[in-house]
Amino acid sequence: MNVFDQIKWNDQGLIPAILQDNNSMKVVMMAWMNEEALSKTIETKQCYFYSRSRNKIWLKGEESGNFHNVVSILVDCDIDSLLVKVNVKSGISCHTGRNSCFYNEISDNGDTINIIEEVLKDPKLIYKK
Repeated sequence: MNVFDQIKWNDQGLIPAILQDNNSMKVVMMAWMNEEALSKTIETKQCYFYSRSRNKIWLKGEESGNFHNVVSILVDCDIDSLLVKVNVKSGISCHTGRNSCFYNEISDNGDTINIIEEVLKDPKLIYKK
């Protein structure tokens, strides 16, 4: 049995992929993969994902230049989520120009969500659309 048969894909044929910077060990983003995206990721050592809104495969860094090189891919104990360890050469993982997509923090009392990470590069300079 191959790895694709062992993975427990959700009812849409997807699996969540959590990306972790291999150097800092910081979680930098989460995106969805289908079988094609995971296959391309394994084959090329670049991160491919499935866009649910656009209904297509996309390569991380294709538009921004912020490519993520795969170091290793781990599967959780239930075989229903992935941890992808990556090298983030540019230091930017989020489309907002930040290091991580997880830059909002819920306050201790739960009243507010606060931005805890600054923008490294203006997204208008990253995405020239």
